[in-house]
Amino acid sequence: MSESTFPPDPGAPRPSASPAGGTDPEPPRPPAYTPGSAQPRLNRPVHERYPQIRPTSGYGDPRIRHTGPGPGAGTEQEPERSSKLSARLALALTVVIGQLWGLTIVVDEWMAGDTGTAWWGTGFLVLSFLVVLGLWAIDPKDR
Repeated sequence: MSESTFPPDPGAPRPSASPAGGTDPEPPRPPAYTPGSAQPRLNRPVHERYPQIRPTSGYGDPRIRHTGPGPGAGTEQEPERSSKLSARLALALTVVIGQLWGLTIVVDEWMAGDTGTAWWGTGFLVLSFLVVLGLWAIDPKDR
């Protein structure tokens, strides 16, 4: 494979003969493409710059009529189950936010020395945990 797929660059220096009589072992690299290049050979259409890409290589294939997923892809197959899970998730997130708020209050009261209020807050946190556990146990087939 001695021939390059790119035409020679007219502005590039020619490979010089080495003292041993051979040519330079490293082939010249094609220049990087920049849009609106000063070199007209880099502004050629894609099919001229890349002759190995044929019109039937992918997007131009006449057998391909529609791209993307088939009909019905991305739509919810069980909307009742989805809405039930979304409602349960919203309720669980509300309880978790309440638990974080309650934990903040309990720690504040405990540090202030009001242990009676701290114990009531601890009871609230335990009750919240039991509510989440009950939500989890409601529908075992969803696990």
